Amino acid sequence: MSEKDDLALCLRMLEHQGIIDFNGHASIRTEGGMFINIGAAQRSRLTADDICTVDLDGNLIQGAGKPPLEFHLHAGIYRDRPEVGAVVHAHPSWSTFLTMTSHDYQPVFAQGTLVHPVPVLDTPDSINSPEMSARLNAVMGDRPAALMKSHGAVTVGANIVEAFVLIVYLEENARRQYMASQIGAPYAFSDAEAEAARKKLWSEGLFRRTWEHYRAKLEDA
Repeated sequence: MSEKDDLALCLRMLEHQGIIDFNGHASIRTEGGMFINIGAAQRSRLTADDICTVDLDGNLIQGAGKPPLEFHLHAGIYRDRPEVGAVVHAHPSWSTFLTMTSHDYQPVFAQGTLVHPVPVLDTPDSINSPEMSARLNAVMGDRPAALMKSHGAVTVGANIVEAFVLIVYLEENARRQYMASQIGAPYAFSDAEAEAARKKLWSEGLFRRTWEHYRAKLEDA
C-alpha cells in the first residue's frame, strides 16, 4: 500500500471507531509539505483519491480538493518538530469529556501510559491559523499527545501507524477512566508502573499489531 492508502485507511478506521465523524483529519509528512485528507471528503469512504498534497502554507500541490481549515495544526507541528512524521487530529468523545469537566487524564490502563501526561490547550478554538498552531505547540511541547478543551485531541508519531494507535489508546484510557469513576475513584498507575508499561509497550511491533486489529474490524464490518 502507498502512504496515501495508509492515510485513507487510518481515517476510515478512526471513523469506524467513532473517534472522528464528519470532521477530523490526519496527515503524513512529505518533503516540503504533507499528505492530508481533503476537507470535504466523507471520512467513512476515504480512498487515496481523497488525499491531497499541500505545502506547509496550505498551497495545493496535487489533489482534487482543498485541505481542511485546520491544516495549520499539522503544518505548525511539522515546522517545530522534525522527529514527527504523522499527525492525527480528532474529536474523540471520552477524552473530550474530561476537558469539559476539568478532570485530568489519568493513566488507568497500561496502554494509556504511553501518552501520559497529556497537556490541555485551554481553549475550544479551532487551530485554523499560525497563531493558534503556535499556542497548541507551546502547550504540547515534545509530548506525543495533547487535548483541547471542549474540542478534541491530537497525537503525533514517527509514522501514521504510531499516531493512529496513540489516539486509540488515548480514547480507550479516557473511556475506562470515566467508567471506573462511576463506581469510585479510578486507580491510576504509579510513576514506576507507568514507566515499566511504557518500556514494554512502546514497540513498533505492538503498534502494528494494534493497527492490524482495527483494520480487521473495519474489513469485517
